[in-house]
Amino acid sequence: MGPCRRAGSWGSLCVFGAQPAHAESLWSCALLLGFLGLCACLEENCILGIVGQPVSLPCVQPQMATSANVTIEWRRGEEVVLRSTWRDDGVVEEWSINRATTPPDAPLTGNVSLQLPGIEPTERSVSYRLLVTSENQSAELCAVCLRTAARFSAPLLRREEAPPGGQTAFWCHSSGGFPEPAVSWLIGGGAPPQGSVRTRAEPLPDSRLYNVTSRLTLNVSRDASVSCAVWNPSTNETLTSTNSAAVVTGGPAVTSRASEAMWIFSTALCAVVGVMVSVGIGYQIHLDRKSKRKKSKRKKRKNTGNMRPDEEEEDEEEEEEVKLERKETDV
Repeated sequence: MGPCRRAGSWGSLCVFGAQPAHAESLWSCALLLGFLGLCACLEENCILGIVGQPVSLPCVQPQMATSANVTIEWRRGEEVVLRSTWRDDGVVEEWSINRATTPPDAPLTGNVSLQLPGIEPTERSVSYRLLVTSENQSAELCAVCLRTAARFSAPLLRREEAPPGGQTAFWCHSSGGFPEPAVSWLIGGGAPPQGSVRTRAEPLPDSRLYNVTSRLTLNVSRDASVSCAVWNPSTNETLTSTNSAAVVTGGPAVTSRASEAMWIFSTALCAVVGVMVSVGIGYQIHLDRKSKRKKSKRKKRKNTGNMRPDEEEEDEEEEEEVKLERKETDV
């Protein structure tokens, strides 16, 4: 029989080079002791994962250190997310989906935590389980539940100027969070009247993330303190914005952003047109000066009687060229 080592709550666990009969017997004992001694590990402890960020699902089993001929599997429900085989020659063969990994030193430390490089938002908590298999015997050693969340942007609060005799409207907008948030308003430290708030949360087209817009309409003085708060139930995070000095004349922040973009485009277009006009005027002045110089030279030649027939033809061609250049410049 091969040598055995003491392995915490697993009891005496033989090295996997032991005789098969003894290995199976000791493995059964180890499973029984493991189920009795690792209750804390088997309890589902929910881990909060932020969408788009890496997350680690903890599972540390020191008794697995230096084990060989062992296969571990991390499963999400019935789907295998990662499979790793620790061979007796020290080679570790690992397969995974979505680039999930375990620590490189897992066979030496027993730290078999599942490391996910990124997660997607899900409405419900997802259970991940670790199964260890050796000598055709399997045991579930860890179970961890994962719930997801995404942080909302800081709320943008805008005030819409009230028409004569009308009510003032406040818009509160926040984006890119998960799950659906709750929006609350405060007016001078108190709650707004019933029926004055309308809130709409919409999922983004390409993801499950939410944009939320809330509108508060009421009669309020211009210097009143108005605040909106966006609360994320998963992260228990509350983002607050208090009445901005900015005043809009219709619609939430999304409309003002579109107007700002159009204003920037119009300004750039006007600048380009201005440069083109300046260049055209400068070139026209250059042609006029060139034409005047040529006319002056022709007059001098005619007055002195020194103009040859070929020079007269050349002057006519130059005049035609100048006229053509002017037409092109005008266009």
